[in-house]
Amino acid sequence: MERVCFKLQVKLEHLAEYTRRHAQVWPEMLRALKDTGWHNYSLFLGEDGLLIGYLETEDLAAARAGMEATEVNARWQAEMAPLFEDLDVPPDQGFLRLAEIFHLEDQLAAPPAVQARTDDPHTGDFS
Repeated sequence: MERVCFKLQVKLEHLAEYTRRHAQVWPEMLRALKDTGWHNYSLFLGEDGLLIGYLETEDLAAARAGMEATEVNARWQAEMAPLFEDLDVPPDQGFLRLAEIFHLEDQLAAPPAVQARTDDPHTGDFS
């Protein structure tokens, strides 16, 4: 399962509207997300408009393509696009994916690694 985190920027003047629209997402949009492989999908919105999304999927490209093929997604993206900063593509195509650098369960499941001490964790100079 692929874990995906992304960010977008909601315009400050649209924070309340963005939140309102996500309080009751259209049932057909919810079904389309589920049917196309968007699992454990959450959105987090900061007071500064920073939007962080998280989802799990078997294949992000396939999940995005599946949504792109739905009529409901085209309507949803068209309605949501004006609420975002600096987007010249639909929001579901314009998000910036963030790199996953840590996952607790992955590290707990991995064989124990040799722990090395560093004097400077930023440069990697070992002592």
